[in-house]
Amino acid sequence: MTMTPDSPSPRPSPARERLLATASRIFYTEGIHSVGVDKVIAEAQVTRATFYRHFSGKEDLVRAYLEARDQAYRAMGAQAAQMQIEPGELLMLMVNGVADEVCSPGFRGCPFINAAAEFPDPEHPVRQVVSAHRAWFRDTLESLLAQAGHPNPDQAVRTLVMLRDGAMVAGYLEDAEQARLDLVREAAALAKPAQGNQQISRPSRLP
Repeated sequence: MTMTPDSPSPRPSPARERLLATASRIFYTEGIHSVGVDKVIAEAQVTRATFYRHFSGKEDLVRAYLEARDQAYRAMGAQAAQMQIEPGELLMLMVNGVADEVCSPGFRGCPFINAAAEFPDPEHPVRQVVSAHRAWFRDTLESLLAQAGHPNPDQAVRTLVMLRDGAMVAGYLEDAEQARLDLVREAAALAKPAQGNQQISRPSRLP
């Protein structure tokens, strides 16, 4: 049957979802190259035939893992965008979402930065997923800064993304709470020119 834009999505396979959830957990906590397909198959409690029914190989599974992470972030961003708040407040809401992630249990850095470190070739398909996610994040923040009237959104977003990356690394290697506080403080100062005389406060967390 041909799918149309209005057709419902096919029902996800429980086995595929279990494989993806297992891979996401193991790849994030143990690294990608150090984990073989056999371990994912065993912990997901599926057969090798089932694995290869859904993924062409480990690289395909890695891409799916990162794409699922990317989709989750985009969904949170879309949900936040539906809130009736100003662009500057929405930007800080997203920043606070990152800051809260830094202090979350089991945090061991940004999954996209971690994956990029294991796949150094910028043309590799896995790195393409990483690049697409970072481009979305950067473009979203730049758009919010521009909507809020920031005089130099391009420069501001480059600094903001650098702050985010630094907080992700510091949150894993050093004091997570301090990294969270530093990110929120510096991001608020960076975004302040976009608000004129409006005061930027810490909004509630992402829904």
